[in-house]
Amino acid sequence: MAGLSANDSEQIDRRTSRSICDAVGERLQQRLRPDPRLPTHLEQLLDELAKRERSSH
Repeated sequence: MAGLSANDSEQIDRRTSRSICDAVGERLQQRLRPDPRLPTHLEQLLDELAKRERSSH
């Protein structure tokens, strides 16, 4: 597409452009949603930290 000028390409209206952007954004949010669970090793470290805090009080 290096040889195409702005006049050679098809234009889309704002409504269509907005719909495409919204759909892409929605799919990205679904796919990039973080896993709510922590890795097992991190959970173990947090448990150990909590135990130490309780025993120091």
